Amino acid sequence: MTTAIIAEDEPLLAEELADALVRLWPELEIAGRARDGIEAVRMVEAHNPDVVFLDIQMPGMTGLDVAKQLGARAHIVFVTAFDQHAIAAFEHGAIDYVLKPVALPRLATAVARVKERLGRSPADLSGLLRDLAANRGDGRTYLRWVNASMGQTIKLITVEEICYFKADSKYTLVVTPAGESLIKKPIKELCDELDPSQFWQIHRSTLVNVNFVAGVTRDFRGHLQLKVKQRNESLPVSESYTHLFRQM
Repeated sequence: MTTAIIAEDEPLLAEELADALVRLWPELEIAGRARDGIEAVRMVEAHNPDVVFLDIQMPGMTGLDVAKQLGARAHIVFVTAFDQHAIAAFEHGAIDYVLKPVALPRLATAVARVKERLGRSPADLSGLLRDLAANRGDGRTYLRWVNASMGQTIKLITVEEICYFKADSKYTLVVTPAGESLIKKPIKELCDELDPSQFWQIHRSTLVNVNFVAGVTRDFRGHLQLKVKQRNESLPVSESYTHLFRQM
């Protein structure tokens, strides 16, 4: 049986799309409905669907972020209110697109094309995603999430959840209010990939999320120590980075 995931943050539109798919493709099994990009990635990991109906504009991770994460694991139909994104996706090899509000004849066309391509490998959207990233604002896109190891489990963590990164032997420690996990990406690489307005380097081995900075104090030797919200530990600030906290 062919399976699908619907990723749409507006419940009424998700319901409308699901009802329309039941009418047009009754043998399709909808394995889940995701309300944001992060949940969409987790559902794909859990259900391994054949098709993902993917809204481009979603909180947490956009549909484009999700498509980049999924690679060629599933056929993708973009659902969007923005025609220029949809047409670009279609021309670069995505199965199809559906514009909001969903029109039954247009969805029927998309369904027919999905069925036709199910026997083939999913389209590679890497070229499209690079082009769209290059056309955003200043042309830069920053890291939005990491895949971190927690024991035998791989956990997807958005950068907004992360208090700080700290070098730990051959790995990098990812610290959140809820716990700690490990990634293989080094601090130097993270410095290049994270938004510098959100993550400050305070030591050669430490990057801190400014949203988790509770304040700074000086120890008995006069060295700065950074207090982290929702954590008990303090982090040392190297002399090279003390200028970041002169206004605090």
